[in-house]
Amino acid sequence: MAVSNSLLLVAQAALYFTVMMTLLHRRKSIGLGVFMCALGVMHFLETYLASVFYVQLPHGIISPGSTVLFSGKLLMILLLYVKEDAATVRQPIHGLLFGNFLIVGLVMILRNHETVQVVAGREPDIAFVDEMGMLMVWGTILLYIDSLAIILLYERLGRWLGRHFALRVLICGALVLTFDQLGFYIALHLVSDAPLSVLYGGWVAKMLATVVYALFFMAYLALFPAGEQKAGPRRFRDLFDVLTYRERYEDLLKTSHLDFLTKVSHRSQFDTTAQDLILATTANGHCASLILIDIDHFKAVNDTYGHQAGDEVLATVARVLRDNQRSDDHIFRYGGEEFVIVSQRMGAEAAQSFSDRLRRAIEDVTRDAFLEPVTVSIGIAAAPLEGRDLATLFEIADRRLYAAKAGGRNRVVGPLSEPVPVPV
Repeated sequence: MAVSNSLLLVAQAALYFTVMMTLLHRRKSIGLGVFMCALGVMHFLETYLASVFYVQLPHGIISPGSTVLFSGKLLMILLLYVKEDAATVRQPIHGLLFGNFLIVGLVMILRNHETVQVVAGREPDIAFVDEMGMLMVWGTILLYIDSLAIILLYERLGRWLGRHFALRVLICGALVLTFDQLGFYIALHLVSDAPLSVLYGGWVAKMLATVVYALFFMAYLALFPAGEQKAGPRRFRDLFDVLTYRERYEDLLKTSHLDFLTKVSHRSQFDTTAQDLILATTANGHCASLILIDIDHFKAVNDTYGHQAGDEVLATVARVLRDNQRSDDHIFRYGGEEFVIVSQRMGAEAAQSFSDRLRRAIEDVTRDAFLEPVTVSIGIAAAPLEGRDLATLFEIADRRLYAAKAGGRNRVVGPLSEPVPVPV
């Protein structure tokens, strides 16, 4: 019996997920209201099943209403937030809150009617209505808290787990559903004297449901990986104002300063941040290096193979720079075929070795990627040894870069390799 009940619960979860995800996936053509209505109409059934309908599983006694329907609803609310934004997801959250309070308010008035018996033996069970009303009020408050909590947790976990969607869903679902199980059990115990086994059995079932729904979500994302267009930002005056578009805004901040082709910071970032990076490092008693890199014979690449080939060369060189980047390195595309690296906590000797390693890596990678290897010439200036002012350091590095070009290209010139005169 326990095994057959487990299979039936999985079938219920699969049916619930398939229907709800189909409605969510088709929301652009059939409207989001269809998904929201389907999400909301089952709240009474969830509460009823959670209060009176229990089945035996291998680990204990559970309610399908709480395990399948409520857990699924909460995770669907989270997925709606991920797919849309806070402005959209607050609609079903607030709608469920106000709608269920409305039901309870209407029932409180209805129970005062003087009823007549139409069918023998059939009379309204006012005690059951009162019990359900209390559970629905408490369950609605919990759902509201749960919905906000799971979204806030998802946002917070994004700082550490990034786009690991399944792991974030698992952690959010486990924490929030644990809180929900405890909260609803307290009300259920007060109303119907439910035994402690209901608390434990329901908690285990909700943890398993979280895993099952997370797997369903990953299967859905694997089948439908394409991104979707989102509406533009709007203003709000509640908690959702903080949540709306936060991840997309943070993503924009991460990418807005990047050069589109090379995926490294562009010239304006160098102009606005490089001086502060050098000063912040030297002020703490550490060394810094400014490394200027220029691709050799780049004009000949464009002239011979075309600008598309030139773009591929730029992108490949930039990728090598990124692949060798330390946490204290800041890479900029200065212009054309020139790149600048501001390396904090790196002295002249380390910068010389690091630059030569970059030079060899670029030559090795491009030898395999293109018809002939691409080489670079590199000039280095060291701070505070040769100054702290960005303009001074850049001029020193630029002179050494030209010395590297004049010396035959494909080489590194720094403070330790060639004493190029520096401005006083």
